[in-house]
Amino acid sequence: MSPQQPPIIVGLELGDMVIRVHLVGGTSVNEQTIGNWLEDLASSSSTPGGGAAAAMNTAIGAALISMVCNLTIGKPKYVEHELTMIDVRSRAEELRSLAVELAEADATAFNAVMAAYKLPKSTDAEKLARTEAVQEALVGAADVPLRIAGAAADVIALAGRIMDGANVNVISDVAVAADSARAGLQSAITNVEINRAAIKDESHKAELAASVARLKDAVLTAGAISESITARITG
Repeated sequence: MSPQQPPIIVGLELGDMVIRVHLVGGTSVNEQTIGNWLEDLASSSSTPGGGAAAAMNTAIGAALISMVCNLTIGKPKYVEHELTMIDVRSRAEELRSLAVELAEADATAFNAVMAAYKLPKSTDAEKLARTEAVQEALVGAADVPLRIAGAAADVIALAGRIMDGANVNVISDVAVAADSARAGLQSAITNVEINRAAIKDESHKAELAASVARLKDAVLTAGAISESITARITG
């Protein structure tokens, strides 16, 4: 693990209960170096994990979209695409910030589930309270990767918007942005499904399944963007 401040303790309200979650370390993702964050990812700690990795893949895709826009804006050759690039860059910056926030939220949600599973279960009342807390925490744990998947799909859509008007010198980076966001999207969907499988509320499970189904089209879109750009590059 990288050197960090003392653990943060977060109070999470689960129904009528409040679970105190101890997060690993006090350094936010934005405050860490890439190397230190990867050390944390590779460590024996369960957080950050796959959900955070999905979010960071999404953030990388968004950052690449911003880069392509920055290298296109102001170039006379691409003046007709200027307003689109400015608009897309603004949205990409929002998505990058959101993805980084969700990388942290994923760890919080996971720790809430673990804390709920550790609640006492000696009496029937305790067992009932524990079950309710676990189920509520699982709903929260499914919501975060669903939001990551939504952000990733939005990044893929941005790649589609700029692929025809982007600076040709960085057109390959549009493909990489789509591929990075696709990795984030597919990984986030996997994490939604993992938590959905443990949720007992059939209505909520159905809602999650419907949301995932809608997002899966973006996986195909990302592939089409990447293949189209590769074809342009290779002739």
